[in-house]
Amino acid sequence: MKKFIILFVSLLMLGACGMKTAKMEVEEYLKKYKTLDSEVLVDMEKIIDEENLSELDKDKYRDILKKQYKDLSYEILDEEYDGDTAYVTVKISVYDLYKAINEANEYLAKNSKEFVDKDGNYNEELFISYKLDKMMDMTKKVDYTITFTVNKEKDKYIINQPSENDLLKIHGIYNYELD
Repeated sequence: MKKFIILFVSLLMLGACGMKTAKMEVEEYLKKYKTLDSEVLVDMEKIIDEENLSELDKDKYRDILKKQYKDLSYEILDEEYDGDTAYVTVKISVYDLYKAINEANEYLAKNSKEFVDKDGNYNEELFISYKLDKMMDMTKKVDYTITFTVNKEKDKYIINQPSENDLLKIHGIYNYELD
């Protein structure tokens, strides 16, 4: 009974101090995507601005990313500590936008005449619009496993910048055919 009371008081103290575990930090990070936190929206706009898109297509892409983020689901699978470093393994489920992009590219290869202007020249904007529509219509999801590295600094856990591949997984555009 004493051990239980000590554990309970320790947990209360931890909660009162505001100390978050590495797992809690990762959950907070992923919830920022789901709730379309302002930090996520600012980063999203940077991604959109890097693309060569018309204003209409920027709006479509914005809607696709918002849908992807809001509908992201996750499950914490494991949490391991090695000194001041923690490894939090998460299974995420996102729309398979990689598949939508591939299907659009395959369609282009077989039906290139559908994406030409009145002079018979390839019109990339027509294809981009088509591809974005395929991405928006994607309902199939794909699961990925991501291990976040979280470091303890001054009694606070801070998530290391996820790898490029992990960010591609969160966005649903990771090339899983290479695995």
